[in-house]
Order: sequence, then C-alpha cells, then structure tokens
Amino acid sequence: MKDEILKKIESYEDYAIELQRGLTAIPALAPESDGEGEYDKAVWIETELKKLKFDSIDWINAPQKEAKKGIRPNIVARYKGTKSNKTLWVMAHLDIVPPGEAKLWNSNPYELKIEGRKLIGRGVEDNQQGMISGILMVKAMMELNYRPDHDIALLLCADEETGSGFGADYIADNRPDIFGKDDMFFVPDSGSEDGSLIEIAEKSILWLKVTTMGKQCHASRPEQGINAFKAASELIVKYKSLYTKFPAEDNLFEPPISTFEPTKKENNVPNVNTLPGEDIFYMDCRVMPVYQLQEVKDEMRRLADEVEKDYGVKISFEPQQEAQAAPATDANAPIVKALMIAIKDIYKVEPKVYGIGGGTVAAFFRRLNLPVVVYARLNETAHQPNEYCFLDNIIGDAKVFTSTSFILEK
Repeated sequence: MKDEILKKIESYEDYAIELQRGLTAIPALAPESDGEGEYDKAVWIETELKKLKFDSIDWINAPQKEAKKGIRPNIVARYKGTKSNKTLWVMAHLDIVPPGEAKLWNSNPYELKIEGRKLIGRGVEDNQQGMISGILMVKAMMELNYRPDHDIALLLCADEETGSGFGADYIADNRPDIFGKDDMFFVPDSGSEDGSLIEIAEKSILWLKVTTMGKQCHASRPEQGINAFKAASELIVKYKSLYTKFPAEDNLFEPPISTFEPTKKENNVPNVNTLPGEDIFYMDCRVMPVYQLQEVKDEMRRLADEVEKDYGVKISFEPQQEAQAAPATDANAPIVKALMIAIKDIYKVEPKVYGIGGGTVAAFFRRLNLPVVVYARLNETAHQPNEYCFLDNIIGDAKVFTSTSFILEK
C-alpha cells in the first residue's frame, strides 16, 4: 500500500500548484505587520480541507482585538487511524512576513509565478510548502481508503512570524489536551537543499532593546551634555566579551557557539550638529542551552552598569523576545529514526541531526515532552524577495512524511 500512496502523491502536482496559487493570493500578515491576521487564509484553506475526508476540522481561536473578527485562528484537521492511541502531527503556519521592498521583486509577491519547476511568491516556501506536503500525504491515504494505525493531524497555526503568542504558544498553554503523551511532530519549517538535515535542538534566544539616556546639547559644546550615542557604542564594544564569558561549544549546532550580536539601530538626532541625548540599539543573542538566559542578562546588566558609571548615562533593557531552549528531541526517538530511513529511501542522501540558532515553534511542543523533528527539503528563501520553492520538494516531502508514517507502524 505504501508504494501505491507514494505513486498517488506524484499525481498531485497540479493540485499542489493550485493550493499554492490560492494561498499566495491571501496575505496573512500579523496586525504588528500592518495586516489583519490569518482569518481569510484560514477560511480559504478550511474550504479546501472540507473537500477531503478529514474526520474533524476544528478552529482554536486566540483572541486579538486588532485582528480580523478579533481572532487569530489555528486549524486542527484530523484523519483518524485504526487505533487512534497516538497522533502524527504535521504543523505548519498560516502567517507570512511582508514582501519588503517591492522593487526587489520581479513579480507581484501575492500572485503565484511559475518558472519551470519553481514556484515564486511570498509564503510559497515559508510555510506553504510544508502545509501542502502534509495535505498531499493525507489526501493520498484518503483517496486510496487507507488508514494508518495512528491518527494523522494537520495543525495550521497563526502567528509564527511574530512570536507564536497567538499560535503554537497559545495552543500549548490553553489546549494541551489535544495532544497525547505518545504524539509526535513534523514541523516542516527548516532544512537543507538536499533534504539531509533533521533539526532536533535549538539554542535559547534573547532579543533586547537597549536604551541609553544622556543629555542633548549642541555638538560644539559637548561638556554641556552627555553623549548617549558614545556611551551606547562603548557598551556595544563591551558586549564582545560575552563570547568569552559564555564559551561552551557543541558541534550539534551551526555555529557551535553562542552568538551575541548588535543588530538594529534606531535613529537618534536628525542633524549632525546635535549631540544625542537618547540612543537605542538592539541585541540578538542565541545562547547555548547549557546556560540560563538570566545568567546572560545579569552579565549584560553588569557591563551596562560600568558604562553608566563611566559616562553618567542611564541604560535600560526591554526584552523583545526571550525563550529558554526547550529540551532537545532525543536523537534515538522513533520519529527521528523513522525519518532517517525515509529520507534515505526517498531522497537517497545520508541524513544528519543538527541544532539551530533558535527558535522555532518546535520548542513549544518539546516543552510538553513531545518529540519533534523540524524537517523539510527547501532552499532557504524565506523572507527574501522573490521567495520560491520547488514543486519537487513539495512532492518529495509529502513522500518522506508518508514513508515515515508507515515505518512508525512497524
């Protein structure tokens, strides 16, 4: 039966294209990104899912007054197995990021463009590719009247791009009852071009907004003020020492160390001849799981105190994102071992487990002690202009998911 299902999936290329076309045409941007959320996209995909033989399709709505209808919808579509004592989940996200600079696109980002086997448009890889691969797997089983010995469920989440507070995080906090203790997860939201990499671990993540307050004055009379920009620059240089303060290495990760990098910089004064009394920059810290984020924050505070003393400024921190690393998925977990076999079978490559800089929605499920593999064969064009995916990857990943499901039945 497995070979029949894999063959059936190969016949779904036109169907996959039409799903991509419909999904791409509906921007699902968070209110924080000047959008209305995922409501329209959720309605559209639910209509498509109802054409198939799912046993149940439910919405889990996270309230947000700024979003359309006041909700951020999450969809659970379940296809029951013969035993239903565990569920194999495929979790994808409905939301996308904005297109960015329009001039960098060679086509309308919200109209699917096809170049040979390449599908182009905002969201086609991040994360519609994974969503559609999951749908193809279940569609083929349905049409061949096959039910595995476990349930298969699609979890289509909101808000992955802006923190998951209305998506995976909300579900893990408010509806953990939908998960069983023996459930397993595919999260097809990261991977490699040859399909060999299986992500099983993540670093902790800390994004900080750092505000330095001094005293504004004319630049020709610096003794009358306190240069916030100069003090902030000194702090940025001091933060280089974080690399030596937290030196742990683990070759599971790439890079195998913690990283502490200044990134975004807000404008201060608009003219050259004014000394800025306020300066704001941001830090992106990806921290090895052996360290607690509180340790990092304490050291960053200590260094900021030194700058305050030396320059007479006040420095404050405002976390933009903060997540301690979840427990890693066991490299010997059944879903990891089964996926490795499936990858070899379908893609003819040698699979490898690895860790990433963090974070993905996998963390929310790992904190529920559920084994999660973050896996897809993709080209890492997410968030880029002219984002694309290959049709072959949609079909191939659907076959990998299917093969994994069969192996887990043994």
